[in-house]
Amino acid sequence: MGYDGRVKPVTRLPPTSASLLDDGARPYFLWWTDTTVGQLKGHLQSADVEERDYWLGAVLREANTRDVFLFTTESEIRSLWNQLLRHLGRSRDMWAWLLGLPRPTWPPPEAGRA
Repeated sequence: MGYDGRVKPVTRLPPTSASLLDDGARPYFLWWTDTTVGQLKGHLQSADVEERDYWLGAVLREANTRDVFLFTTESEIRSLWNQLLRHLGRSRDMWAWLLGLPRPTWPPPEAGRA
């Protein structure tokens, strides 16, 4: 709330790099691949669930949180949460905290031990 008691509109920080708005640019957070922003958007819209989950997990794991929302929404992350967990690595707890979700148990109990 502002000093006058009115709710202030939520503002979003700009992307960390203007190149993230260019479909031909390579995003800094996909350092292990030559994928462009445009190709990433295609992966994120894929009908192949495994492909989509892998790339969204990569965005959540590697990108600055302010850049994540150029490519997805909070509601999409929440709806795919259980499928994304295996792709999040050490960022699992951070994303659970940011989304107000319970801290995930990893590996999941059903995975058993090898």
